[in-house]
Amino acid sequence: MEAQRIIDFAPSGHDTLSVSELSLCLKKYVEEGFRNIKIRGEVSGYKKHTSGHSYFALKDDDSVIDAVAWRGTPMAVQLEDGLEVIITGRITTYPGRSKYQVVVERVEAAGKGALMQVLMERKARLEAEGLFARKRPIPTFPKRIGIVTSPTGAVIRDILHRLADRFPCEVIIWPAQVQGPGSIEQVSLAIRGMNVLPESMRPDVLIVARGGGSLEDLWTFNEEAVVRAAAESIIPLISAIGHETDTTLIDYAADVRAPTPTAAAELATPVRSQLIFALQHMQERMHQLTLRMLRTEWTNVKGLARGLPQPRHIIESAMQRLDDRSDRLARAMNHYLTLMTHRVQSQVIKHPAASLDMHLQRFGHISERFSRATRSYVTLKDQGLSYLTGRLEQSSYSKILEKGFAWTSVNDSVVTKAADFPLDAKSVTLHFVDGTVVITPKETRKSVDN
Repeated sequence: MEAQRIIDFAPSGHDTLSVSELSLCLKKYVEEGFRNIKIRGEVSGYKKHTSGHSYFALKDDDSVIDAVAWRGTPMAVQLEDGLEVIITGRITTYPGRSKYQVVVERVEAAGKGALMQVLMERKARLEAEGLFARKRPIPTFPKRIGIVTSPTGAVIRDILHRLADRFPCEVIIWPAQVQGPGSIEQVSLAIRGMNVLPESMRPDVLIVARGGGSLEDLWTFNEEAVVRAAAESIIPLISAIGHETDTTLIDYAADVRAPTPTAAAELATPVRSQLIFALQHMQERMHQLTLRMLRTEWTNVKGLARGLPQPRHIIESAMQRLDDRSDRLARAMNHYLTLMTHRVQSQVIKHPAASLDMHLQRFGHISERFSRATRSYVTLKDQGLSYLTGRLEQSSYSKILEKGFAWTSVNDSVVTKAADFPLDAKSVTLHFVDGTVVITPKETRKSVDN
């Protein structure tokens, strides 16, 4: 091989290598020497690129090595800073930067203790955010149930069988991988997908289920993405992960935790046979109560009937009163007709001319009374007008001046108060009843009474 020739030849110092040749030599040497290794360390500087590849470093107390996990790499746990893992992979070099790194082919937790520490820290952080606080009741009579689980295996068969026995209803299954690479995305997508279904297709309750397994096997349901999807679900959610002793973070985010998948089916539905029995029992009770009520009311009616007169006697009395009223009505009509006949015969019909004279005479009387009333009203109003006119003349401007009063003006402005009189006035005009007098003051003094 050319790389082996360069390796064997380079130490002798007889050939000069280019940078690219040396980089190729190192790359092939390192990759052939470290093809399948396991490294244990703590994840640091984790970053997931938009391409789906993950870049991070593994470190211990003394050293650090870069690592890259291409998209689709199997991961038993989701990588995050501080997580201790065991990585299976190979060492390669990156000639562009003269660096070596681990190409990750498999990721698993370094131990149950490390996983438990991550689990406790994540649980405390999510609980502080309030993701575990909301708990809603499960509908008593669901019309449609959604199930997120693996499409194969005993879990889905147990749930469907239990639902068919207890309460047959429509079931929507969203198949999802529940362990291994891609399970986190599939379970999260399934929960959110159920929630965005049209209302006519959306389940009334949602079951997320998986069979038993180790902590590593159930780790998908401890991942933050899955827990947040469950907490954000608008559909009441039942978690049924593992056996009764297994607890995952999705159990805290769910509205109800079921110890097993079969128990989840029981929590989601009532027992149809028990409902039918209860309805039949209530129907029988209602029938008995109705009969009892009818018997009681019939007894009351019979008791009340004994205190009432016979209907035949009531009708006979009414018939007799009707005959009596009929006879009295006939006599009254005859009497009324006779009375009206006598009144018409005794009525004196006057000639129209006499009636007209009488009305003309009444009109004359009314006209005369109207004329007298009108003259009296006019006289009264005339007297009142004369009185008011006299009072108005007594209070007029000229009458006041005739009594010896006069009014004063300065510069064509009326002065009514001593306080308003200007001391620098050049002339003062006094207005009398028969004319005006202009006075030119030599000295002006003002005295104002307070």
